[in-house]
Amino acid sequence: MATFSKRVLSGSTSGRSILVVATATLGTTIHTAVTGTSDMDEIYLYAVNSSTSAVKLTIEFGGATSPNDLIEYTVPPENGEHLIVPGFLIQNALVVTAFAGTANVITINGWCNRITA
Repeated sequence: MATFSKRVLSGSTSGRSILVVATATLGTTIHTAVTGTSDMDEIYLYAVNSSTSAVKLTIEFGGATSPNDLIEYTVPPENGEHLIVPGFLIQNALVVTAFAGTANVITINGWCNRITA
């Protein structure tokens, strides 16, 4: 029977928001998935834009090839949290990174549910 455990994103320090510093690929590390193909991480990511202008955010799933490795989202200014990744399943040490059109104004919050076989 599978078990679920809620975990802090590996790119976070003690559960704090992750500041997106990068403005191009390879982006700021958000989370590295569980190793192997038996278990999975179900990730949820929310973005907050602290600037006064909309900012384009790109989430990379192990690569920079559009459209299968990327999610692009324009985060509105100062308008709370926006769900960017609604529970995607990742595994095999896939690294999720992020970059934005403007450095140091987007923060990423979230968690992963580790699903073990």
